[in-house]
Amino acid sequence: MFSFIRTAASGPLARRLMGATAGLALSLSAISGASAQDTIKVGILHSLSGTMAISETTLKDVMLMLIDEQNKKGGLLGKKLEAVVVDPASNWPLFAEKARELISKDKVSVVFGCWTSVSRKSVLPVFKELDSILFYPVQYEGEESERNVFYTGAAPNQQAIPAVDYLMSKDGGSVKRWVLAGTDYVYPRTTNKILEAYLKAKGVKEEDIMINYTPFGHSDWQTIVSDIKKFGSAGKKTAVVSTINGDANVPFYKELANQGLKATDIPVVAFSVGEEELAGLDTKPLVGHLAAWNYFESIKNPANAAFIKSWKEFTKNPKRTTNDPMEAHYIGFNMWVKAVEKAKSVEPDKVIAALPGIETPNLTGGTSKMLANHHITKPVFVGEIRGDGQFDVVWKSKGLVSGDAWSDFLPGSKDLEADWVTLKCGNYNKVAKKCGGQAS
Repeated sequence: MFSFIRTAASGPLARRLMGATAGLALSLSAISGASAQDTIKVGILHSLSGTMAISETTLKDVMLMLIDEQNKKGGLLGKKLEAVVVDPASNWPLFAEKARELISKDKVSVVFGCWTSVSRKSVLPVFKELDSILFYPVQYEGEESERNVFYTGAAPNQQAIPAVDYLMSKDGGSVKRWVLAGTDYVYPRTTNKILEAYLKAKGVKEEDIMINYTPFGHSDWQTIVSDIKKFGSAGKKTAVVSTINGDANVPFYKELANQGLKATDIPVVAFSVGEEELAGLDTKPLVGHLAAWNYFESIKNPANAAFIKSWKEFTKNPKRTTNDPMEAHYIGFNMWVKAVEKAKSVEPDKVIAALPGIETPNLTGGTSKMLANHHITKPVFVGEIRGDGQFDVVWKSKGLVSGDAWSDFLPGSKDLEADWVTLKCGNYNKVAKKCGGQAS
């Protein structure tokens, strides 16, 4: 219509039509602007392709479900939530580009995303520069506390350390030799650095620790599994602590089965393998191997049952599983909603200030709290793989464990404290009594 009027514009009638049209265009523009402000945009930054898609696609889906459920409750601050989904494609620099796009172009109020620590490290400068908020839902190596990031996954003291303690115990097999096997990037290397120091502090000798790293997407495990088998034949009970991430887990577990390595011989405890990853495997040969998480689908309580039911209905797939990082997004999203309601605003500075102290139910029968160090309280569980790809809980913490941003077992970290409420610092040195440069 407008192009016709512009083309035929001549004479008084045409000028009157053009005036009316210009007014209409302005009105439409105003309506469009108002419409844009009527939604609160939520960024979803998870790999939907590449090596990490096996794990991250589900996190995108659960965020869409949580946003849908919140909208059915009436939205937030009287507005509907609008999901903005991007695919950083397991490409770590692309995570930073997509984060900038979400914040600057799409004007999201918050971002839920990342899985690997290398992707999180990639986006940190963007969130700091543009002063936005990231909720990070996956277990990680610790050694970090940023003002703009809220860590709802496990720190090492909420997963790795308890898992090793369990394996060292009589119930866990009294393990004496340790294989630390990981994907070659920051999370496995830092976690294993912490575990190596912890094991040595517990009296484990250096010759009883084997460390191995492989690239993302590694597929040829024959030699490595053979080396693990040989290392475990020295007469001491041996276990593998696995920080292998992404689709490399599929051939790794297949090769364990090929070489006849059963859980009764050399148990594997994994920190990045849950129900979603096991859904693509023949799990029968893996029965008895372990995973340490803060949530398992098999945990029975009303909140988890309701969540699982909603998930299967939302995905229209009765076979879709739930897992730990999904619960972390569930907790983080509900904390963000409560903080926005408390602040009466989605403005990042106000929400960041409102989040510490916020409590929300988890899915395992308790309540999680956002701490001043931007980590949360979580229970810890060790589960055994069942033939159906689910887990039987064989150990759980006595109560909630508070996430430590800085490890007590690394010399450069044991004197550091993170506190964004009182100290306004992510790495306050308690001995020097000064902030290391991450203050707001």
